[in-house]
Amino acid sequence: MSNILEKPELEIYPYNRSAAYRYARRWALDRNPNFYNFEDIGGNCTNFASQVLYAGGCPMNYERWTGWFYESVDYRAPVWTSVEYLYKFLMNNKGRGPVARPCEIEELEVGDLIQLNFEDDNVFNHTPVVVRIEYPINPDNIFIAANTEDRFDYRLSNYYYTDIRFIHIEGYRY
Repeated sequence: MSNILEKPELEIYPYNRSAAYRYARRWALDRNPNFYNFEDIGGNCTNFASQVLYAGGCPMNYERWTGWFYESVDYRAPVWTSVEYLYKFLMNNKGRGPVARPCEIEELEVGDLIQLNFEDDNVFNHTPVVVRIEYPINPDNIFIAANTEDRFDYRLSNYYYTDIRFIHIEGYRY
């Protein structure tokens, strides 16, 4: 018998990968004026990745300290712009917004995220978005879009990194 006080699991809706791709293509080498450019205060990569998720249909989660949202530079969740906080949110989100899981490189799809650690310090520093995949699947055949060092259709293998993680966006809860 189920506990009637339990909150039902929210349905997961499909992530619009083609809309995410179109957004990444449009704004990878530019800045959307509807969002602050964080390039000079830590980097814009995760802000850009969050914008791509939002463009792919993922609704914002307005939980003040644990949510994923952006209204202005002064009213946003830390998750929206932080590599590590975004990862933790995506892996643990049980409410509204994007739903993701860690995956292997072979499971990546357009619109998924990759996070890179550039130093040997266990802190991930960069969040590019997958925009193209060729076969066989390996870092030479994964192409990304990113902000800060603006890139579009850039080979993952061109980065030097000490660690990497792959994030598959399963969809979103509304």
